[in-house]
Formats: sequence, structure tokens, C-alpha cells
Amino acid sequence: MFIVEDDPSIQRLYKRILTKNRYEVAGIAKNGEEAVSMFKSFSEKPEVIIMDYRMPIKNGIEASKEILQINDNTKIIFASGDNSIKEKVLLNGVYCFLDKPFSIRQLITHIKRALE
Repeated sequence: MFIVEDDPSIQRLYKRILTKNRYEVAGIAKNGEEAVSMFKSFSEKPEVIIMDYRMPIKNGIEASKEILQINDNTKIIFASGDNSIKEKVLLNGVYCFLDKPFSIRQLITHIKRALE
């Protein structure tokens, strides 16, 4: 698992949820540019990424496009409160779109499906 989120409290929440559900967190990036750089550096690419949209330097859509060009097997779960971008995100090859706020159960369900 790889978390891409600029809000430290949401980063901690995701990490807590993932580790509690026995998922290993490979890393946490605070913006899209850092996400792409970290993704390139992983020797073993994370199977699932939780991606935010609005972040400094590079947004989640731009970062997702670049990451999927590197490895199109990676499943990106896009998590955003901005529903206006949902169609654009899904057309760019993102695995699924979760509308914020969402439940822990919804997140875990989507992760399990992505890993199947």
C-alpha cells in the first residue's frame, strides 16, 4: 500500500486503518510530485495506492497518469470530496473513486477487490 495525501491527520488515519487490517504501508507521499518520485524508487511497486486529488505541487490526476505510465498494474483508489472530477479520473485508468467522506468498510472493501 502507498498513501498519497497532503493532510497529516488523514495520512495517520489511513496508515492506522491499513496496518490494523494487516496491510503493509510502503510509504506516504505528501504531494503528487513526491508520489511519482517515491513510486519510481520502490524496487517492489505497491499494488494499491490511495490517492488524494487536491495537493500542492502536483495534483492526484497528474500523479496518477504518471504512475500508471510507469506501471499500469497498480490499482489507484482515488479518494476525493470533489465529485466533479470523478469521470475524468476514471477515464484516466484509475481503479475506483471514493467520495469523501467514506467509511472504513468501503475503503477496505475496495482494497480487497483491487487485490483480487
